[in-house]
Amino acid sequence: MLPQLYFFVSIAFSFIAWGIVTARYIWPELRLRQRAEALRPLLILHSFRFMGLVFLIPGVVSPDLPSAFAHSAAHGDVIAATLALLSLLSLQRRAGVVIAWIFNLWGSVDLLNAFYQANNAGLLPGQLGAAYFIPTFVVPLLLITHGLAFRILLQHQNEFATRESRHPA
Repeated sequence: MLPQLYFFVSIAFSFIAWGIVTARYIWPELRLRQRAEALRPLLILHSFRFMGLVFLIPGVVSPDLPSAFAHSAAHGDVIAATLALLSLLSLQRRAGVVIAWIFNLWGSVDLLNAFYQANNAGLLPGQLGAAYFIPTFVVPLLLITHGLAFRILLQHQNEFATRESRHPA
């Protein structure tokens, strides 16, 4: 049970550390930008989610890594990375915002599903091998930035609706 405890403590510390970095440095830079410009760095970060494919590479992860977890996490991440890139490419158009919403919903659910799948499959931290850094270092940052993206999308949507109600077309 001690390795599981170390694993969860690592994840908790990562959430705390990334939360501080986000509150101190990331959010103050993004909150004043226009929606597209605020979303851009978040989408670029999430375009690196192809790294989830590492869960399918023998030798990087243990051969005992539960297949259901590995495939779900890897494919979910590739879809999230693809949606992030599509959104990034079309961000200046209305379709980009729609794709950003789809990406953000998919990406958030994918990460939460990975935690569920790992727990359901009885994943042991040692089975992650070199990929241990993904759930302990990268996933907390990704979840926090999904929260920021939701805030940006909702905030700008509400500001637009308020402006439209004051100045009807």
